[in-house]
Amino acid sequence: MAIPLANTPDSVYISCMGIEFTKHALDMLKERGIPEAWALHVIQEPDRKDEGLDGNVHYFKGIPEYDGRILHVVVNPNSDTVKVVTVFFDRRARRPV
Repeated sequence: MAIPLANTPDSVYISCMGIEFTKHALDMLKERGIPEAWALHVIQEPDRKDEGLDGNVHYFKGIPEYDGRILHVVVNPNSDTVKVVTVFFDRRARRPV
C-alpha cells in the first residue's frame, strides 16, 4: 500500500514501511522487473552496507529467487525519510562466499 506524495518532482510515494521511492527508482523497478518487496528486503536485511563517496548508502543482498544475483539498492539518507534513489542487479558486486 503506497501513499502518493503531493506533486514532488523526484518522489512518487512512500511505501507502507515509510520508505520513499523516487520516480527514477520506481521506473527502474518496473523496467528491470524487480519487485518492490525485494528492494525493501535488501534495505531491511542487507548482506552488505556501504557509504558511498556521494554520501548515499549502498545496500547489497543476494536474491535467491533470481539465481543469487546481487541486488543493489542506493538510498539517500539526507532527507526526513529513507529515500530510494535507484535499484539494479549489480554485475560487479561479489556474491558472499
